[in-house]
Amino acid sequence: MGFADFIGNERIVTALRAMLAGNRVPHAMLFTGPRGVGKYTLARMFAQAANCERLPDDFCGECNTCRAIAQLADPAALIERGLAERGENPDTATVERVPLILQSHPDVWALVPDPVRHKNPVARPMVRIGQLRAVQRAAYFRPGTQRRVFIVDGAETMRPDAANAFLKILEEPPETATLILLSPNPNLLLPTIQSRCLQFFFAPIGEDRVEEFLKQRTKMKPAERRLAAQLADGSPGAALEIDLEESARLRGDVLRLITQATEGHEFADLFRLTAQLSKQEKEKFENILELFYSLFHDLLALSHGPRDCVLRNPDLRRELETLSRKASLEWVVQAVEALDRLHGRLRRNVGRQLGLDAVATGLAAR
Repeated sequence: MGFADFIGNERIVTALRAMLAGNRVPHAMLFTGPRGVGKYTLARMFAQAANCERLPDDFCGECNTCRAIAQLADPAALIERGLAERGENPDTATVERVPLILQSHPDVWALVPDPVRHKNPVARPMVRIGQLRAVQRAAYFRPGTQRRVFIVDGAETMRPDAANAFLKILEEPPETATLILLSPNPNLLLPTIQSRCLQFFFAPIGEDRVEEFLKQRTKMKPAERRLAAQLADGSPGAALEIDLEESARLRGDVLRLITQATEGHEFADLFRLTAQLSKQEKEKFENILELFYSLFHDLLALSHGPRDCVLRNPDLRRELETLSRKASLEWVVQAVEALDRLHGRLRRNVGRQLGLDAVATGLAAR
């Protein structure tokens, strides 16, 4: 048990251990990189190591402190408990007055985008100002062990007013606290926040290591492990969570929409598909957009890459090869630009189906 259990990005682990060993821990760090590569896991491990009762630059996993903080590894139960305490239909004032804080040890807090309700969550959870103000107050308390650690997952979901309020604690950091912000992309945060954090980028993990990870953690068959590792795009977390049957269905629907657009189908046919994709309950809409990106990546690879190119969707190679003969480079570039615009507008709460309808009509009007 310890940092040795972490998969990939060894250079970041080495840097964190050196900080702990030299007692030179920064007041704020920013972990960025794709979803599922271990940003949250390593932040939680760092919190354990910073407070372990036995080891100076690692964590034993056996002392009372390590075991308590380890409960943050699976935050679902803590989120459910926090939302239950607030009530099923809280008003706005209650949401801010009773912030969602995940805590299994007094010195370690985790913040996640607040879904407001458990049974009927809001469409776009976000880190709220009430959560950040609670951290701002608590960070200046002296730790009961060695160091207070605050993990802010989904930091990019902070609204500008909340982010500006959060700047106060970064500008006047307490000596015995460390804040760890997690985001897929540093550019989604205010430049003033980026500049006040020590940044670490988490690179994707090789397919062979992801496949070995699945072999140890799941009962998947070899062919299933290989496909899951390929579809996960270097993310062990995504590979572990993937439902291959559901993934095949969703990617088939996205590919059908793209194909029908190239064939000039009626807009009514396209809009039926966009309605299905925008109302998915099992998958986040942002992840649906990622499927579009991955399929367009494969179209470019097949039409302009080497003959033996590696695809992100290897099980759809035959269909993609057929489609690649119809899709020009200019068309694919325009499609990706339309997706980029929709992705940016989601932060301003644009209607998902309306935005996807605009992308589909743009694909068809080539």
